[in-house]
Amino acid sequence: MHDIWLDVLSEVETIVSHAAFSTWFKNTDLLSQTDDKVVISVPNIFVKRQLEAKFNNKINEVLKKYDVTHGNIEYVVKTSSKKAVVSREITSSAVEKKTVIKHSPTEKPVGNGLNERYTFSNFIVGSSNDLAYTACQTVVKNPGTKYNPLFLYGGSGLGKTHLMQAVGNQIIKEKPDTKVLYITTEDFYKDFVDSLRFKKGGFSDRYRNVDVLVVDDMQFIAGKEKSQDEFFHTFNKLHQNNKQIIISSDRPPKEIPTLTDRLRSRFEWGMAIDIQMPDFETRCAILQAKASLSGVVLKQEVVEFLANGIKNNIRELEGVLNQLMAFSEMRGIEPDLNTAEGLIAGASQPRYSQLTPKQIINTVSAYFQISPKDITSSDRSKYIVTPRQIAMYLLRTELNLSFPKIANELGRKDHTTAMHSIDKIDEATKVDFLVREQVSEIKDKLYAK
Repeated sequence: MHDIWLDVLSEVETIVSHAAFSTWFKNTDLLSQTDDKVVISVPNIFVKRQLEAKFNNKINEVLKKYDVTHGNIEYVVKTSSKKAVVSREITSSAVEKKTVIKHSPTEKPVGNGLNERYTFSNFIVGSSNDLAYTACQTVVKNPGTKYNPLFLYGGSGLGKTHLMQAVGNQIIKEKPDTKVLYITTEDFYKDFVDSLRFKKGGFSDRYRNVDVLVVDDMQFIAGKEKSQDEFFHTFNKLHQNNKQIIISSDRPPKEIPTLTDRLRSRFEWGMAIDIQMPDFETRCAILQAKASLSGVVLKQEVVEFLANGIKNNIRELEGVLNQLMAFSEMRGIEPDLNTAEGLIAGASQPRYSQLTPKQIINTVSAYFQISPKDITSSDRSKYIVTPRQIAMYLLRTELNLSFPKIANELGRKDHTTAMHSIDKIDEATKVDFLVREQVSEIKDKLYAK
C-alpha cells in the first residue's frame, strides 16, 4: 500500500504547486483500503482540514487512476505514539473539544533566540507567501549556498518572523550541531552599544561564529551609522565563509532610509521576496488552524465573517479570534456568527461608516501634497493621475461606492475610467511595494481618529 501511495503522491505533485505539495501532502500515507473506504494518515489537524476541504476531489481522481476503488476517503491524524486517531467533527449545535491532538510546544529559551513553536508545519501557505515559503525550504536544504542572503519584506504581521524562525528550527532539527542565532536589529544595536559602553569583549564572536544568522526588523538599523558599519563587517565575514544570512524588513532594501549603499547592495545580492497581504482563502485557513490549536472547529460562516473583517494583518486576525474564543469560553457559549458580530463588528464597523467621499479625496490630496481640485480636474499629469486612481480605489474598497458614483465624485463622465483605475491599483497593491505602502499609509490617516 505504501508503494501505491508513493505513486499517487508522484501524480499529485504534477497537478498542485510545489508549496502546496510540501505543506499538505508531505508525511501522508495510505493506511488501509476496502471497498467502502480508503484511510489516509496525516501529520496534524491542519493537513486534515485542508485535504478534506480543498484537495479531496483531486485525491479521488488520482486514486481511481491507480485502480484504488473505494466508497469514500477518511483522513486520520497520527499521534506521536503512531496510533491513528480520527478527530471528531463539530456538530452544528455544539462545540466539541478535541483531545487527540495537543499542540503545546515548549517555549523555553534555547540560547539561540528561536521560538520552537514557529515551524513549517503550522505555517499556512497561500498565494501571498508561497514564494517566500518555497525559498525558505530551499535554504534549509542548501544553507549558505542558495539564496544568500535571503531578504523577506512586507508589512507587519504577515508571517516574516514565523518563516525565518521556521528555517532555523528546521535546520537544527535536521543538523543538531548547526549554530543558528535569531536576533532583532534592536538586539544587535543594544549589544553593540553595550560592548562599547562597558568595554565588553566577544561581541564580534557572538555574531560571526555562527552557521545561520537570522535578523528581524532590519529597517530599524536606519540612521545608526556605527551599527551599520559593524553589521557590514559581520555580513561580509559570514558571507565569505558561506554562512547563511536571513533578513526581514517592512520594506525592500532600496526603500530603507539612510541605509548605506554598501549594505543595500549586499542585501540585494541574494533573493529579496515580498510577502504580500494574505488573500481570503489564506485568512480562512489561518483562522481554522489557530482555532484547532484550542480544540475548536469554527463554523464556516464565522470563519468567513472574521476573514472578511480583518484583511491586512495576521496578528490582528489572530487577536480577534482569541478574543472571540475567550469571550465564548467564559460565558459557556458557542463562538457562533451572532457572537462574532456582536463582539467584533460593533467595535470595528463604525469607523468605516463614518467616512465620506470628501474625506477620502482630501486625505489622498494631502498625502500627495496636491489640491483636491487637482484630483477632480481633467489634468492627466502623472503626479495627479496616480493619486486620482488611488482615490477611486479607496472609494470603492472603503465605501463600496458604485462605479458611476465614483466617477461622479471625481468629476469623470465615463464610469469605465473608474473601473480601469480601480483594477489598476488593485493589481498594483499585489506587485508594487510602493503603491501598497501608499495605500496602507493613507488608510492609517483615514482611520487615525
